[in-house]
Amino acid sequence: MTSQALPAGHSGEADAAWRQWARALALAGPGVLDAAWREWEPKPEVQAIRGPEAGLVMMRARTDGGGARFNLGEATVTRATVRLHGGPLTADAMGTAYVLGTDTAHALHAAIFQGLLADETQRERVLTEIITPLEREQAARDAGRQADAQSTRVDFFSVAREHE
Repeated sequence: MTSQALPAGHSGEADAAWRQWARALALAGPGVLDAAWREWEPKPEVQAIRGPEAGLVMMRARTDGGGARFNLGEATVTRATVRLHGGPLTADAMGTAYVLGTDTAHALHAAIFQGLLADETQRERVLTEIITPLEREQAARDAGRQADAQSTRVDFFSVAREHE
């Protein structure tokens, strides 16, 4: 998943919006963000602060969804932090991204678009051209998966009554 520190004074609603945008960037298909960045004009200068670099994180879970915590296992993630300056930006902006897997280009481009979201003059454009299409695509994919899962649902009440 992607993560972005919020500037001081942001509300819980703003935090939820940032998490939603980070999710869209983290779940973007391979090459989608790369293609979007290649077409983005004018580009700000990008300075890598950290990474992109791959590593492991420990995933935690809860028994019964809310009980005692336990270590589920490790997952490979790639993170990147960038500073954007110049070009269309009104001030320097920072972007940070964490994505599952080892795709360094994905992490770098997600961090760049997080940084662009941090700049108020670029936010609407990123939302319109990048985030909204990604969210639509992901919602369609999620709906398809949910429909596939629903098709395997078994009504045990009906099954039990068949034998009577």
